[in-house]
Amino acid sequence: MPNTDPTDSTQLDSPTEDLSTTVEKSEDEALNQAQDGVGANEKSDSAAKTSGLGLMYGLSAGHGIKHFGQGALLVMIPSIRATLGLGDVAIGGMSSAQSISSGIANIPAGILTDMFRKKIAWILLASMLMVGTGYIIIGASPVYWTLLIGVTIVGFGTSLWHAPAFGTLAARYPERRGFAMAAHLTGAQIGNTTSPLIVGFLLAGTIGTWVVFSGIDWRWLAVIISIPMFLTGLAVVAKFKTAGAESSGDVSLREYFGSAKRLLTNPGVLGMALIGALRGAIHNSFQVFLVIYMREELDYSDTFVGVHVALITMAGIISTPIMGNMSDRVGRRPVISFAMTSMTVLIFLFLKFDSGLSMTVLIAVLGLFFFSVMPIINAAAMDMIDKGSEGSGTALMFSGGAVIGSMTPIAAGFINQESGFHGVIIFAGIIAAIGATLSLVLPMKAKR
Repeated sequence: MPNTDPTDSTQLDSPTEDLSTTVEKSEDEALNQAQDGVGANEKSDSAAKTSGLGLMYGLSAGHGIKHFGQGALLVMIPSIRATLGLGDVAIGGMSSAQSISSGIANIPAGILTDMFRKKIAWILLASMLMVGTGYIIIGASPVYWTLLIGVTIVGFGTSLWHAPAFGTLAARYPERRGFAMAAHLTGAQIGNTTSPLIVGFLLAGTIGTWVVFSGIDWRWLAVIISIPMFLTGLAVVAKFKTAGAESSGDVSLREYFGSAKRLLTNPGVLGMALIGALRGAIHNSFQVFLVIYMREELDYSDTFVGVHVALITMAGIISTPIMGNMSDRVGRRPVISFAMTSMTVLIFLFLKFDSGLSMTVLIAVLGLFFFSVMPIINAAAMDMIDKGSEGSGTALMFSGGAVIGSMTPIAAGFINQESGFHGVIIFAGIIAAIGATLSLVLPMKAKR
């Protein structure tokens, strides 16, 4: 596999894909035509583009369902905390356990994705089965330690999705990586937005002062959430068996480790992994204790907490594809730097606007950048890696976030315990400022 020079601003991987193609063909037929004569004629080229569009929508939908579960767990934390009598450090430990298992999962996910590109659908099935199983264990947990086991399995299954999904899209759309990854993350943001709204309502059984029913216990809710996870995994296998068929075929272990070595010594990729890790650290430290703060200090209902959590991702549904497309046009660095700087300023503003309508508006504005910057960071990394190593590149990006993310929630728990939520704000703001500074100096591939 050829070595990609991070400083080469002229290197192209493949012709630009036109996402607007609307030729109606089945996935299998399109892929067969594309493989028989890529670039041979207009018909086969259109078929390949059409099949890619269907895959993008399908993986985005699956990503959304997976993140529905993640958002649910966040809103359930105050109820879990009350039932099991958990302290701040124990809550931070839950987030750390999820981050650690996510980091570990990235290693086999990256290896399997790059070595067995034609088995992508089965890796995605395994991901959803593990997430569903984890939620069943969470719902059945009588004590904290069994809860940690369930959270750990959820974390492992969650990360098992990213490498095959992001890697496949990066390979399918080399010239529009920013947009393709942003589209995939938009699915996640829809899941993150709808989940807290629905779960908050189901927990409380109320909308404002309107009592609908008595609410659903968080244990039963966890079990219910597992059902769509299992169904999604089966749907992916049934619909997208040919995902990854654009690759030249499986590679040997020797070939894989050769590419992995080049990946791990690429300063540009490692730099993007660091920025992504810092963004994940902000997420893991700030958002968890924002939920605790709203529920326990501001005395917001579960429904109202759910609304505010949804706001963090709601704005991102609009901003993510816009930022992705913009990064394809003007370059990754301006978009990443602007987003990280904006996050820094907005987080510190929580010191002043810590309640009421002003905090609600601030949460919504923060949502424009909170998650939407991550696919741009991933795309910047993909610009600098070997073709065929997209899965391992994605795994490395999420591993970095998991390593640093596993430490920050516990640290934030201690800070919240000693200094309250304002201390957590300062902690998260400093991390964001470091990320913004690094985005200005770390190597990225220049715009053509």
